[in-house]
Amino acid sequence: MPSFIADHPMFCALALILIDMLLWRLIATNASNWKLAVRLVIFAVFSALLFNEGMNPMQVAPWAENVPLHLAATALQIGWWLYAARTLTVLLGTVMMQRVGHGGRLLQDLMGAVIFLIAVIAAMAYVLDLPVKGVLATSGAVAIIVGLALQSTLSDVFSGIVLNTTKPYQVDDWISIDGTEGRVTDIDWRATRLQTSQGSMAVIPNSLAAKAKIINFSRPADMFGLAVSVQVSPHARPQVVIEALERAMQGCRPLLVKPAPSVAFKASASGGVEYEISGFVPAMGQKREVRNQLYDLAYRHLAAAGVSLLSATEGATPAVTSRARALLESSNIFSTLRQEEKETFSQNMTLQTFRAGEMILPAGEVSDHLFIVESGVVSVILSKGGHKFEAGRMGPGEVIGEGGILSDQSVPADFTAKTYCTLYRIEKEYLKPCLDARHDIGEAMKNLLDFRLHAAQNLTQEAPVVPVKKGFLQWLRSRT
Repeated sequence: MPSFIADHPMFCALALILIDMLLWRLIATNASNWKLAVRLVIFAVFSALLFNEGMNPMQVAPWAENVPLHLAATALQIGWWLYAARTLTVLLGTVMMQRVGHGGRLLQDLMGAVIFLIAVIAAMAYVLDLPVKGVLATSGAVAIIVGLALQSTLSDVFSGIVLNTTKPYQVDDWISIDGTEGRVTDIDWRATRLQTSQGSMAVIPNSLAAKAKIINFSRPADMFGLAVSVQVSPHARPQVVIEALERAMQGCRPLLVKPAPSVAFKASASGGVEYEISGFVPAMGQKREVRNQLYDLAYRHLAAAGVSLLSATEGATPAVTSRARALLESSNIFSTLRQEEKETFSQNMTLQTFRAGEMILPAGEVSDHLFIVESGVVSVILSKGGHKFEAGRMGPGEVIGEGGILSDQSVPADFTAKTYCTLYRIEKEYLKPCLDARHDIGEAMKNLLDFRLHAAQNLTQEAPVVPVKKGFLQWLRSRT
């Protein structure tokens, strides 16, 4: 083998380059340290081979009298400079990746470009023996012309360097740039790419992003703010509206307790008054769902307080109706009743109040009446392994005690008042004949009961214990 290398040094040098390219592709991407080690070893062998055979990259190629050999040696020496630039770029990239992560990719590319430029100039000066000063002067004039032509592009490049250095955002952060909101998918030489909540791709030039107002929703990483605005009649008392919206906040479990959510007056006009509910959720993906849930709760609690949301087609004063009748109108179960049936129902509903923390219906008790929540927040408590936990919260329009009405069955949950609550009570003696006559309402109530029992079973059942496989060593330890 040594004799073959001595007889065919150029062939061996070319083979080393091909082997490096092949191994670079074969070694897995996640094994970056191994890839770097292989490249360093092959580059060291390649360098030793060239220097040993007299092809010093710091000098003009030998064998000037033999044109084919001279050209081949020149190509290998120029290749050594490019190979060295590539190896150094990979080494610096690996070191920077460990320190700054993927966010420094733009800076790595810039350093790589500078290193390759230096390698090309060095190859021209040492290997080709060209007058580098003249080349640099000519390239400087060309660079000025190109720079003027690519002024906007260069502005994007240097703005990208500033963004990667100061790091106002990184890949996978949720940000807003001048009102364009989305998740950062890439930061390259020219632009920042955002994937919006609608699934589209927004491309924002780095020069614009560097000057724009940037809001990073991912910092801090454990909470994400949201806000919901509602507009009500200017004749509604502010304290009534604020208390109703505070109950809506308490009914929304995903909202973080700290920082505490809040309700604030926002603006007032002749057409209505605007209030804003603001709070935080632990994950960005929950914002849309929680906003929808919070708006629905605000609507229901405001309606329970006798306050209606304004719209472009509705007046500020809602139609006058009894509270019991309005509750039946908004109920998912009883909304299909005819108008005269709702009127009869509302006359057989009794209002009952509960203070915060008071038990409404304990677990295991068969209820002989049905409750419809008129206002307030009801907490649903389940027990698992002897420990009680909150499984959900209920608001206006939801019913309690359907199991006892349908099949003398209890629900394995405690229903307690989380806030001051008012509930309408309907006795079983009156409700049972109505359910027998209206099968659609009975079926809706049965589906609700089945859903709640199934959910309670999933939340309280113990996870199956996976048996641990014991090997021979474990058996020996148990015997000693």
